[in-house]
Amino acid sequence: MLLDLPKPTELAVPAFVLLCFAEMFYGWKSGRARYEGKDTFTSLVMGLGSTISGALTASLFLVASYWVWDNFRLFNLGAAPWVFVLAFVLDDLAYYWIHRFGHRMRWMWAAHVIHHSSQHYNLSTALRQTWTGQFTPGFFFKLPLFIMGIEPAIVVFVAGINLIYQFWIHTEAIGRMPRWFEAVMNTPSHHRVHHATNPKYLDANYAGVFIIWDKLFGTYVPEDDAEPCRYGLVRDLGTFNPLRVAFHEWVGIFRDVWGARTWRDRALFLLAPPGWTPDGSRKTSDMIKAEWRARQQAERQAAE
Repeated sequence: MLLDLPKPTELAVPAFVLLCFAEMFYGWKSGRARYEGKDTFTSLVMGLGSTISGALTASLFLVASYWVWDNFRLFNLGAAPWVFVLAFVLDDLAYYWIHRFGHRMRWMWAAHVIHHSSQHYNLSTALRQTWTGQFTPGFFFKLPLFIMGIEPAIVVFVAGINLIYQFWIHTEAIGRMPRWFEAVMNTPSHHRVHHATNPKYLDANYAGVFIIWDKLFGTYVPEDDAEPCRYGLVRDLGTFNPLRVAFHEWVGIFRDVWGARTWRDRALFLLAPPGWTPDGSRKTSDMIKAEWRARQQAERQAAE
């Protein structure tokens, strides 16, 4: 019999909405949280669309997950409390790699870019989620958990807890947490860096819950008070139209693949980092960071 577990994110939706209003009021009083009406409305629409698209494809994900678990698992780890703890940690590790590839592979970025499209950083930004994540290879990063013997229902449950944790870190209202907490856990400070478009901060802090993954795999960058975070995309959309927010990068991929001259270029328009072109006419994040480092070095040499 399959485990019947609650859906944490659905239960948390009322709390999400109430906390958004609370942060909005706090920001109005203190100036430490900024909201813009059209931007917030777009985030809420994107969140609703993500919920609907997820519900429409959930059964397909579960069927595929249980097929792998039934046919290829090495063990059946059961449903003891320690299995939930293990699943939570391993699912967070899988999330790190899904998230990292979501920034480094254009195919996956096409779905994830939605979450970064707001030029504001508040709790409503956490609700700005993809409608098309099911059409990327992200599912394959979860397969090791099923093969190990963790039942898919447990993985879905702990992934929901993971997403609930990530809600509160989308805020400027909180500065830094205690040092011990900042050392291990993802926090508003760490995640502000992730959402920033400053060259110094690009491609950093992919963690979901545990920032230790970024420290372990070399993608950790601390927030620098001397360089405030700027939010949005390297090239902002300039629109609040939900359909354009949801599908603009997919349209861009289609145009690039259609106009490519070779099969290699077609493949790389999908698999290379966002911004890649055969002639280098657009900039990847690596190119932007390299140019920034060159400027920094030139400025240091000039100062000497």
